[in-house]
Amino acid sequence: MERKEAKVFIYGAEQVCASCVNLPSSKETYEWLEAAITRKYPEQAFHIQYIDIYSPPEEEAIKRFAAKVVEEDMFYPVVLINDTVVGEGNPRLKTIFSELEKHGYQAG
Repeated sequence: MERKEAKVFIYGAEQVCASCVNLPSSKETYEWLEAAITRKYPEQAFHIQYIDIYSPPEEEAIKRFAAKVVEEDMFYPVVLINDTVVGEGNPRLKTIFSELEKHGYQAG
C-alpha cells in the first residue's frame, strides 16, 4: 500500500475549552502529538499544523472547519487526520495511530 503524507490538524484556542479544564492546552496537545507521531513512525513524513479556531489561516476548508468547531461547541482541541475527526477534547493516541496506519504508516 502506497502511503501518502498524512495531514494532521489540531484545531484549538489559547483558552482551554470550558469542558476541558485540567486537560493540556491545544498548543500542548499539538506539541505532544507531534513528538508522539515522530517517535512512533520514524522517518515517515507527515504534516502537522496547529490552527487557532478564532484566527484561522485564509485557506477556505480550514476556515470552514474552524467555524464549525466554534458553532457546534466541539470540545477542543479537535484532531483531524486528512478529513477524519480522530479526537475531541482529550485525544487518544491509540485512535490517532490507528487512523495513521489506515493510511499506510508503520510503527518503527
